[in-house]
Amino acid sequence: MMLLLFIPIGITVNLAEKIGKILEKEVPFGAVAQYYLDFTIYFAHLLFPIFLFLSVIWFTSKLANNTEIVAFLSSGVSFWRFLRPYMIGATIIAAFALIMGLFLAPKASKGFNEFKYKYLKNNSNIIQTKNIYRQINDNDYIYVSDFTPSTKTGRNFSLEHFEGNALKYKITANSIKDNDTSYRLMTYTKRTFGAHEDIIETARRKDTIFPFEAEDLTPEEYIAETLQYNDLINFIEKEKRRGSSNIGRYLVVKYKKWSLPVSVFILTIIAVAVSSIKRRGGMGVNLAFGITIAMIYVFFDKVFGVMAEQSSFNPLFAVWFPNIVFGILAAYLLYNAKR
Repeated sequence: MMLLLFIPIGITVNLAEKIGKILEKEVPFGAVAQYYLDFTIYFAHLLFPIFLFLSVIWFTSKLANNTEIVAFLSSGVSFWRFLRPYMIGATIIAAFALIMGLFLAPKASKGFNEFKYKYLKNNSNIIQTKNIYRQINDNDYIYVSDFTPSTKTGRNFSLEHFEGNALKYKITANSIKDNDTSYRLMTYTKRTFGAHEDIIETARRKDTIFPFEAEDLTPEEYIAETLQYNDLINFIEKEKRRGSSNIGRYLVVKYKKWSLPVSVFILTIIAVAVSSIKRRGGMGVNLAFGITIAMIYVFFDKVFGVMAEQSSFNPLFAVWFPNIVFGILAAYLLYNAKR
């Protein structure tokens, strides 16, 4: 019910913000409808634990205000028995959130991001990727100082070919452009290292073929979100071999697929522990406390996620740190509520 109430509000606010660009670019109605379907799934998955948290606080506070929880516990029902239906419900919802995160959300994320980059952003002159250094296969390593995906053009390109530990040749160029069937190199130089002397080949322009695609050079920042779990695992392993600088970003996405269902249980316990006590301020006090806890949780999740993506901060610790902190808080609140 919380989702049904808030998702239309989110769609309305988003549409009001984006309607100018949608009309300007004459986006087909079908594409807009698909975008908002993907938008719904994408944000419902992200905010699922928070909506669950507020929902549990809402109806448990209603029970407490009507003195029904006092009646439960006074009749000899233990607090653990009172908590059992909540945990059964949390298990069902956590299983749904896990399946959604592994299979449904990636597809929605792909459609959501592709629409945004195609119609809502102007990327024609934006360099999205810098200082790309990758291992293409067992023998070849490439470097590009920056790459513009919209024009498929890179600057300061180099390719080094090794056999064993020996560098056999190195190709450099001021620029490289993907022409779909081949690559065009400007100010081309190839230096082949020999036993006694080197062979240097130069050309103002050279068209050639390389064993990589432009997409291999510059996967979109959001690509990890669009992959189902098995594909994501294989993608991360491939990017590790290539020396990608975005491994932290990809690992954050991987670990969040498992941390999100666990957060369902933690937030459920906190919500029950906080709202099962009848307070003078009634439901309003419980909801205010719950919203504060939810905002702190989101803050921790975002800050540590960005730290893992942008630095050498451990992604596993960054993703699970909010669950660890709030898990301790849940245990403390549950202990006091039980007493």
